[in-house]
Amino acid sequence: MTNRLILPALLACLTLPLPAVALDLETMSDEERALFRSEVRSYLMENPEVIMEAVQALEDRQAEAQAQADLTLVSDNAEAIFDDGYSFVGGNPEGDITIVEFMDYRCGYCKRAFGEVEKLLESDGNIRFIVKEFPILGEQSVLASRFAIAAKQLEGAEAYKSLHDALMAFNGDITLPALRRLSATYGLDADAIEARMNDDTVTEEIARTRALAQELRITGTPTFVMHDEMLRGYLPYDRMRAMLDEKRDL
Repeated sequence: MTNRLILPALLACLTLPLPAVALDLETMSDEERALFRSEVRSYLMENPEVIMEAVQALEDRQAEAQAQADLTLVSDNAEAIFDDGYSFVGGNPEGDITIVEFMDYRCGYCKRAFGEVEKLLESDGNIRFIVKEFPILGEQSVLASRFAIAAKQLEGAEAYKSLHDALMAFNGDITLPALRRLSATYGLDADAIEARMNDDTVTEEIARTRALAQELRITGTPTFVMHDEMLRGYLPYDRMRAMLDEKRDL
């Protein structure tokens, strides 16, 4: 944190005990300015915790501003987020609350979050869950997403879910032979899926999700949208459970 950012917050804190008289630093004499700076330095040396308090106050304000901006982004893009007509919809499609995840099959935190989300869905039968394929971690990510989307288009939601779950648990290099082996495990037509991977409809799904992520200012995975709120990054089960309960109480 630079002095340029900290100093205004510090000055606000330091002037609180003083009489309600505006301080005009521009009209101070050199002697008055030097005295003021000396007083500020002395105060900080005697009360160093003020620096951290000021920094925390600034960070809290920035977080609140980000949360308010995210609420607007979600509201303005609700149809594309919750009802795009192509993303996988799992859990309870008629659930009373929707969770959307932007994910990447090579993202370690997505893999970690996968078990937490599955636990949440299993423990609560009233959640509508949407998966947004958002491959941002290289060619292997794109390859996996293309294969998964092609499988969804050809074989349906159940086949997609099986392949999606397998890919979230997969820890090796994502190659076409590996993807074909995974698909064969579930009795899917690997030849047809491979032939479909580079179809314009697959490319369009990925492009539309990328455009939505850009609109929502999403730059990393996992990113969740829970009802009306954007949650950027991994969240443990207990935190997601608590936030879900809060949303339902609103």
